[in-house]
Amino acid sequence: MIVCFAVLAALSLITLILYGMDKARAKRGAWRIPEKVLLGFSFFGGSVGGLLGMILFRHKTRHWYFWLVNILGLLWQAAVIFIIC
Repeated sequence: MIVCFAVLAALSLITLILYGMDKARAKRGAWRIPEKVLLGFSFFGGSVGGLLGMILFRHKTRHWYFWLVNILGLLWQAAVIFIIC
């Protein structure tokens, strides 16, 4: 059980950092992190970090599909924890 939460916490932290890096790069006009990467990390373990990144950095909040993927990812991760752990 602790391992499951540790993995999700690590993925959420990585996702939060990715959202922050992408926001900083967007402000500078530099090379961006692809949306597929942000959405992939958000769905497959980092939805808490993705949602926090969207809110804290005010990043990608206008894109409905980011909200959808993060919320579906959160539900998916809750189901995996319930079934596996």
